[in-house]
Amino acid sequence: MISPSKRINEIKQTLPDGVRLVAVSKYHPASMIQEAYDGGQRIFGESHVQELVAKYEVLPKDIEWHFIGHLQTNKVKYIAPFVSLIHAVDSEHLIKEIDKQAKRCGRTIPILLEVHVAKEETKYGFTPDELLAFMESGAWQQYTNVSFNGLMCMATNTDPLLPPPFGESLIASEFEQVRELFSTLSSKLPSFSIKSWGMSNDYPIAVAHGSNMVRIGSLIFGERVY
Repeated sequence: MISPSKRINEIKQTLPDGVRLVAVSKYHPASMIQEAYDGGQRIFGESHVQELVAKYEVLPKDIEWHFIGHLQTNKVKYIAPFVSLIHAVDSEHLIKEIDKQAKRCGRTIPILLEVHVAKEETKYGFTPDELLAFMESGAWQQYTNVSFNGLMCMATNTDPLLPPPFGESLIASEFEQVRELFSTLSSKLPSFSIKSWGMSNDYPIAVAHGSNMVRIGSLIFGERVY
């Protein structure tokens, strides 16, 4: 079996300068994260609060933990003291709770706003119109312990090899839509710098359409152990 650190190095060689890799370690043991850490990786992504807290407690404290899953408001308090970035912020209700818990910890927590462009209704996020309305209203300015650092999205779960209008053409069009939205919003928010889209099956398409942060799990750690 190829080690996680070797796989990480191979993936990094395919990424242009300025594109950061989040090693998605959910459902994988702390020992595998330690191995990747020993190889130089510092950014890891988790999507379950209890699992993240358990790993935070036993692994090196200079790891940059990213929460990448759907976050329930009643769980924010557990990760607020240490999380480096929360990716999938999908409602103002959640923003309000992150702001509240950040204040309690004396922190400003960086977040990414999740945009829903995929064809699956099961995915979360603001629609582009909702996000534009939220930003143009100025409501975001009241959240002083939250830093709005950019956008996150997931493309439709489709095989990139399928012919148009599915496959790569559909994925590319969704990523391009979010890149254009990012461009519109970043002209108003200087703190906007992160474009988090692209996973194991579609990250080359994501990078071609503006992503500067990719979230890769199975290509690094293999299939998940549930």
